[in-house]
Amino acid sequence: MSAEDPGAASGTVSAHEIVQAVAAGTVRARDVVDAALARADQVQAATNAFTELLPERARAAADRLDAARAAGTALPPLAGVPFVAKANLCVEGVATTAGSAILADFRPPYDATVIARLEAAGAILIGMGNMDEFGMGSSSESSAHGPVRNPWNDARVAGGSSGGPAVAVAAGVVPLALGTDTGGSVRQPAAFCGVLGFKPTYGTLSRHGVIAYGSSLDQVGVLARGALDVGLVMDALVGKDANDATTVEVPPTFAAAAREGGDGRLAGVRVGVVPELSGAGNDPAVARALDETVQRLRHAGAEVSEVHVPSAQAAVACYYLIASAEASSNLARYDGMITGVRVGDDAEGQEAVMTASRGARFGTEVRRRVLMGTFALSAGHVDAWYGRALQVRRKVANELQAAFEQVDLLLTPTVPTAAFRLGERLDDPLAMYLGDVDTCLANLAGVGGISVPAGRDQDGLPLAAQLLAPALQDGRLLRAAAVLARGDEPRIAPVGAIEGTA
Repeated sequence: MSAEDPGAASGTVSAHEIVQAVAAGTVRARDVVDAALARADQVQAATNAFTELLPERARAAADRLDAARAAGTALPPLAGVPFVAKANLCVEGVATTAGSAILADFRPPYDATVIARLEAAGAILIGMGNMDEFGMGSSSESSAHGPVRNPWNDARVAGGSSGGPAVAVAAGVVPLALGTDTGGSVRQPAAFCGVLGFKPTYGTLSRHGVIAYGSSLDQVGVLARGALDVGLVMDALVGKDANDATTVEVPPTFAAAAREGGDGRLAGVRVGVVPELSGAGNDPAVARALDETVQRLRHAGAEVSEVHVPSAQAAVACYYLIASAEASSNLARYDGMITGVRVGDDAEGQEAVMTASRGARFGTEVRRRVLMGTFALSAGHVDAWYGRALQVRRKVANELQAAFEQVDLLLTPTVPTAAFRLGERLDDPLAMYLGDVDTCLANLAGVGGISVPAGRDQDGLPLAAQLLAPALQDGRLLRAAAVLARGDEPRIAPVGAIEGTA
C-alpha cells in the first residue's frame, strides 16, 4: 500500500496493514480517512448504513496523527485505522440516537468507554452506524433513520440490530466496526453481510456509555473481515472500568490467539456440533455450509463430534421474555419529561405528555417489546413468566457448561437462513424472533461467540457458522476463526454495482 494508491488506503485493506503503512510513512492517516469517507458516501447512497458521517472530526484526528509521526512521536497501536460505531454507543457531542426518534436531539456529554479506548489507541471514528431502534430487531428495518439494505443485494436486509456497522465493514468502508450484541445483534448481521462478528464473554468489554436495551444481556462486540483485526481491537478495549461494575480483568492476548491460527492447524481441539440447532428448521444451504465447516475443521486437525444442549430450542422464548422485561425498565426513562423528545404541552399534564411522547416517538417494535416486558413483570404474572424465564436461563447455562466439559468449542449455524427480503418479516414478529434461536444462547449464558463466513447460497448471499467458547476462553474463538478464514478473506461487497436485486 502506498500514498500513490489512494484506493488501497481505504477500508478495503485490513486494520493491521493500515497500521503498518501509516507507521512506515508509506501512506498518511489523512489518505486513509479520505478514502474511507469517499467510500462511505457511495455506500450510504445504496444501503443507508449510517445515521451520520463525521468528516471534520475524522480528518482532524488523522491530521493530528500525521503531525505526530512527522515530529517523530511514537504512534499508538491502531494509528490511522478508520472505524464505525453503532449509533447506541455514546460519542461526545455527536448525535447518538440508538435509531430512535425519541433520542433525535441527544448529543452525549461524554464518550462510551469503548469509544474512548479505541480512539486513544489511534483508531479514527468516521461515522455512526444505522441500527434497529434501541437494538430491538434482527433486520435493521426498525430504525427511525430508515432501513439498512444488504450490500450484496439491495432487496435483502442487512441483519440487525448492528446492520449499519456490518455493512460498513462488508462494503469496504472501514476494516472494523463496533456494535452491540444482546441476543445476536453483532453475529447475525455479520452472517448476513459476510464478515466476522465477535461477541466476547459478558464483562470483557465495558458497557459504560452503551444505551441500554437488556443490561444482563448487552455486550459490545466487534465486526471485521479478519480474526487478527478483531484481536487487535480487543487488545485495545479490554480491562476493568470503574464506570462498569460488571467488567472483569482480561489480559490483552486476543491478537496473539488470532496469530496462532495462522498456521492453519487445530490439532487436538475438540468441537461439538449441537444437533438441537443444526437439523430441522435450517435452510438446506445453511445445513450444507455447516457440513462444509465441519469438514474444514477436521481437515485442520480438530476432533468433531455431536454434543447435546437439550434446552437449546427453548432459549429463544426465554431470551425474549428476559430482554423485553429489562427493556421495559431501561426505557422507562424516555418519557418526554426529562429524557427524550417531548410531544405535547406542559399544560396538558404529565401523564398526557408522557403517553403522547412515548406513543409518537417509540416505533412499533419497541412498543411491542415494552408492553410484553411490562406484562411479564406485572403483579400476578411475574412468577409465571419472568421467573420461569430466569429458571430456563439457568438451565441453558448449566447445559452449556456441561457441554464445555466435553469439548473446547461448540458449533452451530449463526442463523437458520441467509438474508431475507426487506419487509418480509415485519408483519410476522414471531418469524423475526426465531432468527435468534442460535445466537441468543451465548447471551443467556454470558459466554463468547463468533460468526464466521461459510460460503454462499444459490443466490450468492453470504452464509455463516457460529462457534461458542466457555466463559473467558474467547481466544479459542479467534484462533479457530483465523483457521477457517485462512486463505479465504471475506470479499468486499460491490456496492454501486450491487449483485442482483432479487
